[in-house]
Amino acid sequence: MLALLQRVTEASVSIDERVVGRIGPGLCVFVGVEKGDRESDAERMLERLLGYRVFPDEKDRMNRSVTEINGGVLLVPQFTLPADTASGMRPSLSPAAPPDVGRRLFAYLLGQARARHEEVASGEFGAHMRVSLVNDGPVTFMLQVPHRKSSSGGNE
Repeated sequence: MLALLQRVTEASVSIDERVVGRIGPGLCVFVGVEKGDRESDAERMLERLLGYRVFPDEKDRMNRSVTEINGGVLLVPQFTLPADTASGMRPSLSPAAPPDVGRRLFAYLLGQARARHEEVASGEFGAHMRVSLVNDGPVTFMLQVPHRKSSSGGNE
């Protein structure tokens, strides 16, 4: 599972000119689900997202998490994030999880986020979205939670 997180002063997602998610200061997170990802990977990603220290402390060092500042979290599903761009001029989307798996794991991540954090908004899986944000810093990080092979060989 991949997450491109950006520290923002504000961010929103619109579908068909209608705002479906909006936050003030916090994290705008683009989420990519890869083949082989499981609920345990989503759990670990959420732990990292809520605890990742990218906000300034009193000494202006990045030492506080979105949880510590009571910031918002905007989760945006992004099917193209896991793309293989190593060669050629066209990305290969083959590393991405199938849509049904991606939808299920994004919904799981979103549900867990809403259960653990006060302000959580989201985009919509599979929709054509317009994302607006003001990157603060700019501060942008790519997080990856490598999936572990399960002994059963299937997805959870």
